[in-house]
Amino acid sequence: MNLNGFDLNLLRVLDALLREGSTVKAGERVGLSQPAVSAALKRLRESLNDPLFVRQGKGLVPTKFAKEIELPLHSVLDQVQSLLTASVQFDPRVSEQIFRISGSDFFAEMLMPQLASRVSELAPNMRVLLVDLVPDNYIDTLEKYSVDLALLPTLNFPDWVDSRPVFRSRYAMIARTDHIELKRAKVSAGAPVPLDLFCKLGHLLMSPEGKLRSHTDEKLATMGRKRQVIMTMPFFSGIIRTVAQSDLVALIPERLARHMAPQMGLEIYQPPMNFRVELLKMAWHKRFTNDPAHRWLRDQIAELLLPLNENEEPLV
Repeated sequence: MNLNGFDLNLLRVLDALLREGSTVKAGERVGLSQPAVSAALKRLRESLNDPLFVRQGKGLVPTKFAKEIELPLHSVLDQVQSLLTASVQFDPRVSEQIFRISGSDFFAEMLMPQLASRVSELAPNMRVLLVDLVPDNYIDTLEKYSVDLALLPTLNFPDWVDSRPVFRSRYAMIARTDHIELKRAKVSAGAPVPLDLFCKLGHLLMSPEGKLRSHTDEKLATMGRKRQVIMTMPFFSGIIRTVAQSDLVALIPERLARHMAPQMGLEIYQPPMNFRVELLKMAWHKRFTNDPAHRWLRDQIAELLLPLNENEEPLV
């Protein structure tokens, strides 16, 4: 194929179609009408001598050839985007960009109020959206532009993801004031809970996927012990309210526990075993690493989260 006669703008349309699997959604991504996307697809088929997509139900399924060029095409367009934005001057005072951040509702309490104040002052026309974090799907959300940043525990990130450590977090156990079992055992607030009692209590587990086990249960298993997980919830806010109105207990980030305990009638206790202090990171697609606006927002978030750090070790 002769590039001299090929409209390179068609590659943006092909990229959008591969990401969205729909002419309507692809048009929304690149700012074209559905008929214009369909016309571009027709030209792509003629130029590349391949159907590229076949209709399946309401969506489009890529052909073998389209799948083979999908990742190289993403990479090339990302490199072009980085090249064009690296030298752009960014002024937060006039920015109208929209950023989507994926994270648990921990960040709704511990980050967003301060970030709202910071953005309102420095970037009044910018919009920041916090969306639910689904750990098993964060790669898809970053790859498909669904979110710009993910705030999550350290994972094995793929090589196209960049990340930055933001703080380390310990966990504490919360229970309602005058919890019957804890009071009967004469365990004072702030003290470690005896292992036998910890395993006997009914636990509420934070799990977006509804899993009944976590690293806590793995730790207990190495000790030949098991706790009683009675309920799971996908949000810390629901966990805190439920613990405040029941005899269930829960392990939550200690900073969040200290923040919410006074207003919710909760006491804070130490778990009976030592847990590793968990390192939380910001993760994003490398396509945004050199983007000035993205970098500015990352710096604001890192600065606001640093006071939450609960360990003197370097953030690496």
